[in-house]
Amino acid sequence: MANYYNSETVLWLNGEFVKASEAKMDFYSQSLHYGYAVFEGIRSYKTASGETKIFKAEEHYDRLRNSALSMNMPYTWSNEELIEATYEVLRRNNFQDAYIRPVVYAPMNMSFVQNEVSYIFIEVWEMAPFFGDKLLRIMTSSFQRPNPKAFKITAKASGHYVNSILASQEAKTKGYDEALLTDMNGFAAEGVGANFFYEKDGKLFTPATGNILPGITRATVLELCNELGIEVEEKQITLDEINEADAAFFCGTAAEVIGWESFNDVKFKKNWKETASRKIQQAYLARVTEAEVLTEVIAE
Repeated sequence: MANYYNSETVLWLNGEFVKASEAKMDFYSQSLHYGYAVFEGIRSYKTASGETKIFKAEEHYDRLRNSALSMNMPYTWSNEELIEATYEVLRRNNFQDAYIRPVVYAPMNMSFVQNEVSYIFIEVWEMAPFFGDKLLRIMTSSFQRPNPKAFKITAKASGHYVNSILASQEAKTKGYDEALLTDMNGFAAEGVGANFFYEKDGKLFTPATGNILPGITRATVLELCNELGIEVEEKQITLDEINEADAAFFCGTAAEVIGWESFNDVKFKKNWKETASRKIQQAYLARVTEAEVLTEVIAE
């Protein structure tokens, strides 16, 4: 189990910098009892110039605001305020390559009545490559993504992630690295906290919006495809299509871009090093670190 904080760790709580070991929240909060909270996963990197840079900070804090408002949670903070606080939390904890977790949570309220106020904290911890340095063994999960008519599916809401926890635990119990979930119609949707792409004949495919959380890393991959001249299509994807793919990968803030070794125990046909997906992986790591030349970082 990772050590996320120690006695000296500092976080930002409702405008104040406090030690994580001394921070408090209300045990009668709707967030604790009902999962009624929203959050973001953001990364900072030590760039090629040696500076600390939060990747796509504006986009992440835009989504935090949109998630909160879509869940009827009051939201009173500006991006400028939160980004400034985030850089200061990184500085006070002496982190550069770090994972950043802002959470907007609810006050004391045991009813379902809408709140008049929300609270917020920003915490950080050091993060190495989330999945390590190997390609992943993926299985189809027995769990499906939630029905988009039952939730605000594009909100990054805390309670939604019980679904992800169950899917991930199932996969690991069965000896896999991670899971791919389908939507309510049986089409491939996304991984556990990550979007996915597959590759066929040099072209990439990814699930269309509607039953997925359209991730910020996913949007970055689409940008990179455009820049590199790699054709990409958003569509409904069957599991049989993935079985015939040349390669596949997950992408997300924590996962970054990480390739698959196999899907339901069937290995992909093409060597990962020779795929367009690998080019995307390299280009993404160069983008977030603002490097012109990317050294090999993934063990093949």
